[in-house]
Amino acid sequence: MLSILGVFDFTMNDSGDRPVGIVCLSGGMDSCVTAAIAVKESIPAFLHVSYGQRTENRERLAFDRIADFYRIPEQKRLHLRLNHLKIIGGSALTDPAIPVPKFDEIDEKSPSDSLPVTYVPFRNAHILSLAVSWAEVIKADRIYIGAVSEDSAGYPDCRSEYFEAFNRLIVVGSSLGAKLKVMTPLIQMTKSEIVRKGMELSAPFEFSWSCYEREDIACARCDSCLRRLRAFKESGFPDPLPYAADH
Repeated sequence: MLSILGVFDFTMNDSGDRPVGIVCLSGGMDSCVTAAIAVKESIPAFLHVSYGQRTENRERLAFDRIADFYRIPEQKRLHLRLNHLKIIGGSALTDPAIPVPKFDEIDEKSPSDSLPVTYVPFRNAHILSLAVSWAEVIKADRIYIGAVSEDSAGYPDCRSEYFEAFNRLIVVGSSLGAKLKVMTPLIQMTKSEIVRKGMELSAPFEFSWSCYEREDIACARCDSCLRRLRAFKESGFPDPLPYAADH
């Protein structure tokens, strides 16, 4: 393990005035930066959800490496499965019969209301519901999720309005009520701003994973890879991940 681990020696039993924060950590770039924010603001607990996605093994590895980086103890890590999302299908991420689209560059002219085939139907509601259940048990004050409004045109469960509505649901439907809130610290940032924020916080981008299709090396042609590559380029920082040779 990298020696830098010692820098992030968080005291999990420190009650003090720090809130307890559950981080929905997929292992992607956005959730990696969200984790970096959460460990500065709260006593963190990390949640990872697998749902039969193409790269679920690689994403789980990213989760474990990021959790190790921040020295999150095992009792503050939770890995859950949502197998029904794969059974339901309807997404290129969960149905092998639907190919992941490949691009030479991001098409900014595509209709803003189009629904990408990589959208997993209502996924964030399932993940947040699990986070709320865990929050009730460990008495968490916050749930952090790395949603970005820049993605909301294609992903309706990434909009600010969506999380505002979910927080209202928590108030009326959770035992914690208004004591618990979903936090979206990246919601108004661009991807390049997220990279810069991550660099400012020394987020371990080298352990994150963004590719929608491959687990051995990032494909450099799916929408997620292209957005990540552009974000690092615009931010002026090198992306530490290796990409396919044809990139």
